[in-house]
Amino acid sequence: MLNLTAVHHIAIICSDYETSKRFYTEILGLTILGEVYRAERQSYKLDLALNGQYLIELFSFPNPPKRPSRPEAAGLRHLAFAVENLDAAIAHLTQQGVVTEPVRIDEHTGRRFTFFADPDDLPLELYEEPNSGKTL
Repeated sequence: MLNLTAVHHIAIICSDYETSKRFYTEILGLTILGEVYRAERQSYKLDLALNGQYLIELFSFPNPPKRPSRPEAAGLRHLAFAVENLDAAIAHLTQQGVVTEPVRIDEHTGRRFTFFADPDDLPLELYEEPNSGKTL
């Protein structure tokens, strides 16, 4: 048995580093834990946290190939973030010029959710979970 304990991080390769850095920090509100430029790879690596927890490694590489992500391509389908108030989150994204899809209802949980995309069209989801920011 592997005895996995947690998801350590999610790695994302972006096509425009400054645009994606702004999106993930200023629009989504993730905080920077560390940033390094790796000259030998012509690549930035940005370590991002959510509520103090290391979550995303954002990479830049020269001319990364596009990866199909829609419709329902094999592989990672989307990255979902929990929010306490979906309407407030959608309003924030809209103010920042980010388009969200119409709100849907999870047929199994009755919870509301929506999808939107990062600057490279990576599908992201907001899933409403009241009290998701509180520890138990």
